[in-house]
Amino acid sequence: MTWTLDTESARAAYEIAAEYTDAALLNHSVRSYAFGAEYADRHGLAYDAELLYVSALLHDMGLTAPFDSHTLPFEEAGGHVARVLTAGLGWPPARRARAEEVIVLHMRDDVSAADDVESHLLQVGTSADVSGLRLADFDPAFTEALLKERPRLGFGASFLALVEDQASRKPACAAAAYVAGGAASRITANPMDRVG
Repeated sequence: MTWTLDTESARAAYEIAAEYTDAALLNHSVRSYAFGAEYADRHGLAYDAELLYVSALLHDMGLTAPFDSHTLPFEEAGGHVARVLTAGLGWPPARRARAEEVIVLHMRDDVSAADDVESHLLQVGTSADVSGLRLADFDPAFTEALLKERPRLGFGASFLALVEDQASRKPACAAAAYVAGGAASRITANPMDRVG
């Protein structure tokens, strides 16, 4: 079983993500897509798979050294990476803006599926993977297969260090509110990090 999409844009997003992120962050991005797509399928939600996949693969690019902005929150920096990449792929301006929006909104207040299905699915996917939120809604066999193909590789601890760094340098950003709201306890309580 695989959780990749085979379009020109999807392959380009994967290639860029693989070049600029470490294996733990890359696997998180793929798992975030997989959780979001599985959730959509289980709940009968129609969505743009390519838009969700590209957004998921690029959503944490602002946490990497080459794209870490000293002024912008990491999700906004990642949104700009998505705009630039998708412009090069020939996406029209409105679709490029959607990729940016999906990435930015994954760190904002909850977005309902009725309001914006791709943003909702990226929130579901990232929340499931980072802190185990809604994990009980997924078939354990699905989660086990996903972790076997895309192992965590110490993701929880490394991600926590990245968002804590963002919070300390950018105290007004969403990551700072996330950290202040108990991110460390939620991340360390993720049952996927206690498997095996």
